[in-house]
Formats: sequence, C-alpha cells, structure tokens
Amino acid sequence: MTDAFSMIPASVLRNLSDKLYEKRKNAALEVEGIVKQLAVAGDHDRITAVINLLITEFTVSQQANHRKGGLIGLAAATVGLTSEAAQHLEQIVLPVLNSFSDQDSRVRYYACEALYNIAKVVREDFIIFFNQIFDALCKLSADSDANVQSAAHLLDRLVKDIVTVSDQFSIEEFIPLLRERMNVLNPYVRQFLVGWITVLDSVPEFDMLGFLPDFLDGLFNMLSDSSHEIRQQADSALSEFLQEIKNSPSVDYGRMAKILVQRAASQDEFTRLTAITWINEFVKLGGDQLVPYDADILGAILPCISDEEEKIRVVARETNEELRSIKADPAEGFEVGAILTIARRQLSSEWEATRIEALHWISTLLERHRMEVLSSLVDIFDTLLKALSDPSDEVVLLVLEVHACIAEDPPHFRQLVVFLVHNFRMDISLLVKRGALIIRRLCVLLDPERVYRELSTILEGESDLDFASILVQTLNLILLTSSELSEVRDLLKNSLVSPAGKDLFVSLYASWCHSPMAIISLCLLAQTYQHANAVIQSLVEEDINVKFLVQLDKLIRLLETPIFAYLRLQLLEPGRYIWLLKALYGLLMLLPQQSAAFKILRTRLKTVPSYSFNV
Repeated sequence: MTDAFSMIPASVLRNLSDKLYEKRKNAALEVEGIVKQLAVAGDHDRITAVINLLITEFTVSQQANHRKGGLIGLAAATVGLTSEAAQHLEQIVLPVLNSFSDQDSRVRYYACEALYNIAKVVREDFIIFFNQIFDALCKLSADSDANVQSAAHLLDRLVKDIVTVSDQFSIEEFIPLLRERMNVLNPYVRQFLVGWITVLDSVPEFDMLGFLPDFLDGLFNMLSDSSHEIRQQADSALSEFLQEIKNSPSVDYGRMAKILVQRAASQDEFTRLTAITWINEFVKLGGDQLVPYDADILGAILPCISDEEEKIRVVARETNEELRSIKADPAEGFEVGAILTIARRQLSSEWEATRIEALHWISTLLERHRMEVLSSLVDIFDTLLKALSDPSDEVVLLVLEVHACIAEDPPHFRQLVVFLVHNFRMDISLLVKRGALIIRRLCVLLDPERVYRELSTILEGESDLDFASILVQTLNLILLTSSELSEVRDLLKNSLVSPAGKDLFVSLYASWCHSPMAIISLCLLAQTYQHANAVIQSLVEEDINVKFLVQLDKLIRLLETPIFAYLRLQLLEPGRYIWLLKALYGLLMLLPQQSAAFKILRTRLKTVPSYSFNV
C-alpha cells in the first residue's frame, strides 16, 4: 500500500476526493496515466496495489466524495489498462457493483458511470459478471432518483449491445435470473425485463422461444398492468413470440398450455382475450402434443364462450369447434373421463351458452367413445338428470338428447324415466311448465310407445294420488294432441282388433285410472265405448267438484278437434255405435246446463240423425 501511495502524488489523491467533479475528473486522468505507464512496463503487481488503494481508501470510505473519487478512479485505471484490463477485472468490477446499493444517490450515479466506462473498455470480457450486473441494473431501473435511472438506462443499452454480439453469453444461465424477476410489480422493472426479452429474442443465436415457458406467465401478468406503455410492450413481445411459434417446427406446447389455461380465467379482459387467442392458435398448431391437455383447454374455453366481451366469445367459440373437430383417441392420451368431468362442472355454469356447449361435448363423446362414457356414467348421470330442471328450454332439449343416447341401454332408460317422474313430483311447477316439452321431446328421441309404457308402469304404483292425477292428465293431453304420438294413437284406435293395440291399452289403463277424464279419453280413443259408458256411470259416486268440471270441459272441447273426427263420423250411425251415444249423453248429463261445454256437446248431439237408429 505504501508503494501505491508513493506512485500517486498526494495532490492527486487529495483531488480524487474533492467535492468538485472537475477536480476528481482531472485526478482520475492522472491515475489513468500512471496505470498506463505501469501496464506498458508490465508491472501488474503495482497496478494491483494502485487498484487496492482506490478500493480501500476511497470506494469503501465513510465519505461520499471519497467513494465517488474511488469509482471514477477505478474506471480511469481500466482505461489505462486497455487490453490488459481483463486480468484485473474482478478486482475492479466487484467494488463498483457493491456501490450500486450505496445510500447516496450520487454515488450510485457515479457507479453507473464507472461501470459504463469499464464496459466500453473490456467489452466481452465482462460477460462473466453479467448475472450480477443484470441484477444490479434491475434494481437501479426502479431507483428513486431520476438521474440514477437515466444513468442505469445508458449502461443497460451498452450492456445489451455487448451481449447481443457476444459468443460468451449463456442464455441458459440467464433464464433462471429472468424467471425469478418476472412477477415483480414495479413498472420500471417490468419495462426493463420486457426490454431484455425483446432484445435477446431479436438475436437469432439465442433460442428465447425454447425458454418461453419460463417467462410466459410473467409476460401475461404484465398485460393487466396499470401502465398503458407496459401493457403495449408486453403485448408486442407476446405477438412476436406467437408469430415465431407459428413458424417454428418444434414448440413445447404442453408447458405453455397450462399457463394459458390459467390466464384465460383472468379478471382482466385484455389478458383473457390474449390467452384465448393463443389457445386458439395452439389448438390449430399443437396436434398430438396438446391431446393430454384437451381437458384443461376445454375448461378454459367453455367459460369464455359466455364472456361479456364479444371478441372473447367469438374466439372461444371458434376454438371450441376446432377442438371438438379433432378426433383424438384414448390411446394417444385423450382422457375421456377428464373431458366429462369438465363438461359436468360447466353444466352448473350460470351462463346458458356455456351449459349448451358442455352438453354438445357430452353428445360428441357419446358418439365417439360410447363405452368409455358409459363406464364413467356414475360420475355425470346425476348432474345430467338435474339438468332437466334447467331454466333454459334449449338446455333441457339438449339434455334430453344426451339422455336418449344413454337410454339406448334398458337399465339407463328405466333410471331416466324414474328420475323424471321423481323430478316432476318434487317440483310440480316443472311438470306444469315443462312437462309437455320434456315428454314430447323424449318421445321424438326414443320410441314413444316405450316411453308411455314405462311411465304408466311407474305411475301405476304412485302413492301421491294428486300428483299422479296431474301427470296422467298431462300425458293424456300429449297423447291426444301431439303429432309425435300419432302412431301410438293409431295403435290404440285398433285395440279392439289388434293384439298390439289391446296390449298397449291394457298397459296404460291402470295408471290412466288416476284421472277420470283421462281414462274416459283413453276409452273413447280406443273405441271401447261400452266400457267408457260404464266409467261415466260410475262417476256419480265421485265428488263432482270444480277440478272435475274443468277436466270435463277440456275433454268436451277435445272431442271437437281433428283427433276425434272419426268418433264424430261414427255418430252418423248411432244404431251401430249405441254405446258411444250413451257415453256422450252421460257426459252431457254431468255438465251444468249453463256451461259452454254443455252447449257444445248438446249442439253436437242434436246433429245425430234420428233415422239411423233404425238402420
């Protein structure tokens, strides 16, 4: 140390710690000249002594001006060393890096300036300190002093220039450093990080795309930043990476898919749109790589189909269709059970569009992987049954299609009808509002005769007589009026001559007895007029109340519909159809004379020709 003091004049050492910048600068030039002479002489021991003096007497001093002088002196020593600087670099750089955390903002500023000048001299040789320098710059980018930020920005630009042309820079060692900082919230740090990602990605030699999964989540996190500039920078970087993905033959879709799925559920609208756009491209490009992630992707897509933002809805629908068009096989990693779980979960969504698409997926799986779906049926069947109470008609109709597909197997058919009756019993408003819709649709999807036989079997032993009466009345009205049951009506009309018609009549009869009007309608439809008359005669023992009369009114009006045209024509031959005439007169006698139904039926009976009694 004494040797170093003897080499540097006392006036130079004094000026190096002066409060005036010009004096420190001139002193630094003296130091530069001294070191340059020693370098020419190859006296590295004395150079080391000079550097140690600058460190111990200046950069670690308690006096701020001493620390400033030490920093400018180290930079000057480096300039003096020129090409010889590499062997002293560790001794020079580490004190400068330590000064980045100095409490005095001016010291931090001069540390940036010093390292800038050092880097200009040594260029690639300082790459070995890159991680420490990057860490320091990351912190300085958010410095509280604007001048320090400005100085750090200039240093950052120089470091980028050096790194982009260096063959010593290790991207593999840099990525963990980047990944650790990607979730920092400070806007200046975020700008700093995006800047580095963009610069490194622009260098063909650096495979940033290969490491994208390591910092992709951080970039997406920046899309919701309060700063428009940061959002724009992050979006620009993501757009560039997406374009590279489209042009790259090898991409790790799997790791990134997990990140995108999480981001598609973000509270931020722009983040959701970007994530769903990426997922859309991944589904188109990913092929077999994405098959194991199909369930996760579907879980992200379905809620977005009902997003408040139209752009998101459009992309989500397109992605959903694209995903469903891929005919993956369980052997390739396609998890039918996982897809079913997602679809079942989304059936509870508050959004109708999402529930509809979930049902479309279940239908698609039944079509393509029936055995796998049926093996997992216990996990979804209850949810599907409860969906029959959905407030949306479209959802209910789709649920019925799914049930019809499942009900091709007899045990599932029985289970469906039993639950349907149970549902109607538990929620009578469902029966009143939706009963006809559900039953008619079920008759379209399945054999209507089979549906009615099963319902009749269940209702025959129903203990809740009021409920049984309401359901039978609903079934009877559908039977008499809906086009879906025209074949069943034709079969019943021939019950007196057809064994199949007779068997159907008998199978319905017991349950239809829960409603007097229903059983009379059934007998009239089946042309068992003598029995219809017997039933009507027995009604005198019933309590003829308002409900009874309302049902009787409906029956009289139904007799005037096209369904019973054959019956009205038979009145032209009262002698042949005497029991029909008696049955109708019996109904007339039960009606109040002032009622509209009485007048309708009396008018009809007045048209019966008297001469035909003698034919």
